[in-house]
Amino acid sequence: MTDSSAPSPVDVLVIGGGAGGLAAALVLARSRRDVVLVDAGEPRNAPADAVHNYLGREGTSPGELTAIGREEVQGYGARVVDGSVVEAVATDDGPGPRFDVRLDDGSAFSARRVVLATGVRDQLPGVPGLAERWGRDVLHCPYCHGWEVRDQRIGILATNAAALHQVGLFRQLSDQVCLLAQDVELSHRDRARLRATSVPVVEGPVTAVHTEDDALVGVTVGDQRLALDAVVVASFPDAGHPVAEALGVPTHDMSRGELVMARALTADAMTGSTTVPGVFVVGNAANPMGTTIAAAANGTQVGAMVNAELVEEDTALAVQAWRAEQNEPGPWDERYADHVWSGNVNPRLPERVSSLAPGRALDVGCGEGADVLWLAEQGWDATGMDFSAVGLERAALHAVEAGVEDRTHWRQEDVRSWEPDGTWDLVVSHYLHLADDAMADAVRRLTAAVAPGGTLLVVLHHPDDVLGAPGPDGFPAPELVDAVRSADGDWEVETDVVDRVGTGHGPGVVVRDIVLEARRRGSDREVAR
Repeated sequence: MTDSSAPSPVDVLVIGGGAGGLAAALVLARSRRDVVLVDAGEPRNAPADAVHNYLGREGTSPGELTAIGREEVQGYGARVVDGSVVEAVATDDGPGPRFDVRLDDGSAFSARRVVLATGVRDQLPGVPGLAERWGRDVLHCPYCHGWEVRDQRIGILATNAAALHQVGLFRQLSDQVCLLAQDVELSHRDRARLRATSVPVVEGPVTAVHTEDDALVGVTVGDQRLALDAVVVASFPDAGHPVAEALGVPTHDMSRGELVMARALTADAMTGSTTVPGVFVVGNAANPMGTTIAAAANGTQVGAMVNAELVEEDTALAVQAWRAEQNEPGPWDERYADHVWSGNVNPRLPERVSSLAPGRALDVGCGEGADVLWLAEQGWDATGMDFSAVGLERAALHAVEAGVEDRTHWRQEDVRSWEPDGTWDLVVSHYLHLADDAMADAVRRLTAAVAPGGTLLVVLHHPDDVLGAPGPDGFPAPELVDAVRSADGDWEVETDVVDRVGTGHGPGVVVRDIVLEARRRGSDREVAR
C-alpha cells in the first residue's frame, strides 16, 4: 500500500453497493462476519424510475431499494462506506488469502476475502441524445421496462442480430413496434417474419434522438423524423473494472453464436469464486444479463459460500493452534495428572520387535512408560524420554511396581531440541505428532540415535482418523521416509498402513497406524529365534 496508515482488519470487503453486493453483505453480517461494504454510488440502474420483477418490491425505486438494503445490512453490524477503491493488492500477511485495499479518502482495510460487486458499464451506440435517455425511455430489457411502454410507439434500434429477438419480445407488449435497421443486414427470412408480425422496417442510420418536456418524442433516421415514445437498443455490458484488473481477476466474452453480447468477470457460477484465491464475484459483474432480483439471489448464494470458506479457514486455524498447544509440556502434564491410562503396550511394538535380540532401547515420547516397561520385561535395557515431568514421574513409579526399575531409565527432554548423546540398538516412537516440518526434523534426530545394525520404529496415527495427526496426502508419510534416507548411514526402510481396534475410540472402532520401520546397516546384531 502506498499509504502509511495501518489497514483496519475485516473478514470481508464487499466492493459495490448494488443488489448483489448488499445481499452478500447481508448474509455475511447475519453470520456475524466483520463486513465492510464500499459503495461508489454508481449503480447501473440509477437512471431507472423503478425496479421490476422483484418479488415483494415491485415498482420500488432503485434508490429506495438501496437505502432499504443498506439499513438492513447495517442493522446486523456491517459497515457501509461511501467511496471508491483506488488501490487493491493481495498480500502474504496471513495464513490464508489477505488483501490490502485503500479508498479515495485514505482509509485502508486488510480483508480476508474480497467480494467484487462492481457491476457493468453499458456501452451504447454513439447516437446524439441516446445516452441521456438511458434507463428512462431508451431501454434494453422487456422484463425491466416493457410493461411501462406497453401499447406505445417503440423503435428497436438494430445494432446487431439480437435486435430481432428484441422485436419479438416487445411486439408482445405493443402493436406499434418498428425496426430501425441501422447496423444489421436482414435476410429474406428475417423480413418475412417481420412482415408476418406487422413490424415495419425503417432503413438508414439513426442520427438523433428528440425530446420534449423531458420525454422522448422521436428519432431522426436518414433524412426523416420518426415519432416514437421509446427506443430499445442492445447495450454492450462491460464488467471490466480497475479493481478486478489490479487483483488479477480475468474476464471473458459472453457470446450467442458468433455474436459477442457482453464481457464478464470470470467466476464459478455456483460459488462466485475466481482464479484468484479469496476473491469472489457477484451480480452483474459475473452475469451482465441478470436482473436486479437475480443479482440479489446470486449475492445471497455467494455470500453463503464466502462464509463457508471462512468457516473452513477458521477451523483449520483452530486446529493449528490446538496442535501447537498440545506440543507443549504444560497440557501433557495436566493430562497425565488427570487421566488414568491403560498401561498396555502399544500393539505395534511387540509385533515388530519380538524377533530382535534385546539390547539398549530408547522410547521417545514415552509418556507413562508402558512400552518401556514391556521392553524391560523382554530383557532390554530401556530408556524412556519425554518432555512431561508428570508423565515421567508416573512411569518411574510403574517401573518400581513392575519390578523392572533396574533395567529402566528416564530422561526429561524435548525431541525438538534434543541432541542425541549416545546410540541405541532400538529407537521407538509411538504417536508423537509435531506440527509443520517438526516431525521430519524429529525423525532425523532419531536416526542419529540408532546404532549401526539398529532399528528405528516410528508409529503415527493416520491423519484421517485422529485430529492433530498432520501429514500430506499419500501415506505412509513420504517426508519421513526422506528424512531417514537422507540421514547418515545406509538405511533399509519399510512403511505400512495397519488397521487396529482403536483403544479409546469406542467399541470395535477400527483406526489405522502409519508404520515406518528402518534398519541401519553396518553391524549384524543377533536376532532372537
